[in-house]
Amino acid sequence: MTTAPSRAALPRECTFDADDWAILAQHWYPVALSREIGDAPTAVRLLDETLVAYRVGGTVVVAHDICPHRGVPLSLGGGDGNGITCAYHGLRFGDGGRCVQVPAHPTAKIPDRLNLRTYPVVERYGLVWTCLRPSADTIEDPAGTAPIPAMAHWDDDGFQQITCPSIDIAAFAGRQVEGFLDVAHFGFVHLDSFGDPDNTVVPEYTPVRHDRGFSVDYWSTVSNYPHGTKQAPPDFQWLRHFDVHLPFTATLVVHFPEGGRLNIMNAASPVSARSTRMFAPIARNFDTDQPVQGVYDFNRTVFEEDRAIVEVQKPENLPLDPRLEVNIPADRSSIAYRRGLRDLGLSHFFTA
Repeated sequence: MTTAPSRAALPRECTFDADDWAILAQHWYPVALSREIGDAPTAVRLLDETLVAYRVGGTVVVAHDICPHRGVPLSLGGGDGNGITCAYHGLRFGDGGRCVQVPAHPTAKIPDRLNLRTYPVVERYGLVWTCLRPSADTIEDPAGTAPIPAMAHWDDDGFQQITCPSIDIAAFAGRQVEGFLDVAHFGFVHLDSFGDPDNTVVPEYTPVRHDRGFSVDYWSTVSNYPHGTKQAPPDFQWLRHFDVHLPFTATLVVHFPEGGRLNIMNAASPVSARSTRMFAPIARNFDTDQPVQGVYDFNRTVFEEDRAIVEVQKPENLPLDPRLEVNIPADRSSIAYRRGLRDLGLSHFFTA
């Protein structure tokens, strides 16, 4: 049974119920693209917590974006690769968030209370991942290995690694992930990208649970080629393999003709209860000599089509009580996803 944090431990202006926040804060989420984090401090936000990210000697530090001295955001300051400096009184913070200099008292001993509150960091798939309240379950071994969601083919020979720009969505992360898993909306929502309005029947499929979520093999004749490009052989059966890592990450491996494979990760980072930053690393073994801008553009088109729907859904949260919305057989992934969130212990926020 998860113990809820005290009100003092919650972020300022927290938009989550305290019990739900305590559960969600134990999981890992991306907060930035690795290429976005350099020497200068960069403001990021996760679960309503204000964070600052910067590099020291190439290593990313993620810390609370408040100077312990007088409460000024550290993201307003500067950095040089060896540390960052507060814009107010010049206090300097280096590796591990340690305060290494107080200009007003250059020879005085620096109290530990001036060190920043930092969070664990993992760089993977071109993303910076962190966890606000790591526990024994979220740090798998004494060496600090984090259970970052797996992504097939990312490190395989012959696969190109592409980390698309993030997309901001004015909606709850759970709604966005559920939309990513939905296979019945292709011919209605994705008309400018790949959807076929004459191919909307959803064949049978069955989610299979595993220790971090569930997976689905979905076979259909709906092409994944962008409109106006290639054509699949007649009656080609496209395999879409979804894998869900609760609470807010899923991957989709699409099996193309002639052995082509594309894996896209949908990592929905909950900025707040009503705001999501979606990250999408991609691995593919075809067209690897083509400019990645085309991938960025197509990915943006697909997710913008989804965003237009997700942002207007009501209720804004994701109802976990199966009596609150009507399900159809095509919703098997949605039903499995909501059941998985319930199994994590989430309840109040999602049914309000």
